[in-house]
Parts: sequence; structure tokens; C-alpha cells
Amino acid sequence: MKIAPGIHRIGNNSMINAYLVEQAGEVTIIDAGVSGFYKDITRELAAMGRTPADVRALVLTHGHTDHIGFAERLRRERGVPVSVHEADAALARGEVPNPAKGYGPVRLGPLLGFLWFTLAHGGLRTPKLHEVATFGDGATLDVPGTPRVTLTPGHTPGSAALHVASLARLDAISADHVLPGHGDPWTGGVQEAIRQVRQRHGSSS
Repeated sequence: MKIAPGIHRIGNNSMINAYLVEQAGEVTIIDAGVSGFYKDITRELAAMGRTPADVRALVLTHGHTDHIGFAERLRRERGVPVSVHEADAALARGEVPNPAKGYGPVRLGPLLGFLWFTLAHGGLRTPKLHEVATFGDGATLDVPGTPRVTLTPGHTPGSAALHVASLARLDAISADHVLPGHGDPWTGGVQEAIRQVRQRHGSSS
């Protein structure tokens, strides 16, 4: 699904997201959704005029299983390097338990919908990463799109927002847009999105 020039979302749902970001004919995947999304990669790349050989990196916004979905398979079968914030590397490798503490009262309907979607798309068969590179807060990554990292701890210790600076300079997508891991694109501005995430999860860092 095309979001903007140079940016596609794998699948046409907003339950769990994974994005393809193109710059100069090369592609970075941001988040790996659930395992079942792997079969959709080639089709979505073709819609961008690209192939799996054009994928240079997979960058994870954090280490939960609904974000690392097909990461290990892509790394193993295609040789695509995977990276995550250093504080979430052990989580992505399956070496520590999920640190999430919940968010208060649970709405049963949305929870059941999320669980059903995850189950139907291979979310219960998520292999842990055997190898993952790391980055720190404030880093600008040397991958297509040159995303700049802002640490937003709370959901996990290494949750990070990625500002795809090169595409903003090209006006492919406004800097006021945010592409979330769950839900539809946010248009209220990057700083406001980061502020709300930090406020929700009780972090002032």
C-alpha cells in the first residue's frame, strides 16, 4: 500500500505495520510486523519498481515480537542486516522477557481483534533474531532514507522513533507525518507524537 512517494506499507491493514522506504533505488524496511508478512514483501517491492535484491537494511523500532516478525527469515535467507536500539537487543534475541507492564484497563474488543489478526498472520511463530546490530539515541543510520533515531523508552527500554530525514528533504512525505507501528499515519507533527508517547509511558528522558 502506497503511503507517499518512496514509502509503502506492507499490506492494507493498520493493525500491525511494516514499511518500505526507498532512496535512490535502494530500500530500508522499517519493522518486520508478523511472520506472515514475509510473503508480501516481493509484491510490495514490485509495486515500487524494486526487487528483494534492492533491500539494504531492516531497522526495528523496538524488540517486541509483532515488530520482529519476519526479521530473522529476511536476515537468514536474504542476508539483510537487522538493527535495533541497543537497549532492546537482548529482547529481540529472546534473551530477556517482555518488559511491557500493560496500560491500565483493557478493551476486550480491540484486544481480541489484535490477537486474531496476529494468530492469522503467523504471530505465534516468530523466530528470535540470531544476529542483530545496534544503534544509540541520536544516531543517523547509514541506510536508505538515513533515519535519525530518537529514543522513546517506556513501551520497551529501547523503543525508538525514526525520522526519515532524506525523504522529508525531498518533500516525499511531510516532516509532520509519523508512520506508527500500529494504526494509521499520524499527521500531528513529530515532536507532538514523541511527547505523547513519552507522556503515556511515563518517561521524561
